Amino acid sequence: MKDFALLFRLTDIADFRPSPQQMEERMNWLAGIAAQNKLVDKGNTLIPAPGSAKTVKPGNIVTDGPYTEIKEFISGYIVVRTTDIEEAVAIAKENPIFKIGGSIEVREVLKRE
Repeated sequence: MKDFALLFRLTDIADFRPSPQQMEERMNWLAGIAAQNKLVDKGNTLIPAPGSAKTVKPGNIVTDGPYTEIKEFISGYIVVRTTDIEEAVAIAKENPIFKIGGSIEVREVLKRE
């Protein structure tokens, strides 16, 4: 079994605060993963507000979050445990984020032991 991070991306800051119906859909999706015993880390929401993030670059250059440099932002993440990346992608495909134009990046997590 391998661990995969699912990184949730949005392009519209207005979508950051979900409606009660959207939140219920998200929680049901997450509960389904947990019921399969494939949820390793329920993750967190990453706040996309000014002042909530900084980017540190070589030469000790610090800029405001990633917001000035990208057209989309990471709104949160979870970690799932599956047999392979295809199974993790199948889980990601069921997420309601696609209804609002979001996307999910699936990346294998390298465990250091």
